[in-house]
Amino acid sequence: MTINEKQDELIEEFEYLTDWVDKYEQIIQIGKELPVIDEQFKQDKYIIKGCQSKVWLHPEFTDGKIYFTADSDAIISKGLVSLIVRVLSGFTPEEIKNADLYFIDKIGLKEHLSPTRSNGLLAMVKQIKLYAIAFSQLA
Repeated sequence: MTINEKQDELIEEFEYLTDWVDKYEQIIQIGKELPVIDEQFKQDKYIIKGCQSKVWLHPEFTDGKIYFTADSDAIISKGLVSLIVRVLSGFTPEEIKNADLYFIDKIGLKEHLSPTRSNGLLAMVKQIKLYAIAFSQLA
């Protein structure tokens, strides 16, 4: 499955939800499905700067692809980072660097998140892209 196919799958999941309370519940549910990050990676060096909550993101570079695990101390932030991880984990640094994350607009996150959550979401995307840039040197 490509990055765009994963995004389309997410968009489809949110399409039938018309109420933002239901969309938030879906985001929280997706966060609960996030693979658990190993406790050893809940260190300051894995915290995403720019998020109001604590959000940890750990990359693992294996066989030319980057796999991410993440966690947060806040349920909405955990859901948001899990959306990004679900779409971008398991791809090459080049694919991640070049990804156009259109699902963020399509499911309405930009206009329905508070400014601090929106900034946090952008910080998550930025951090993942920075990891992709760093790992592209190894690929």
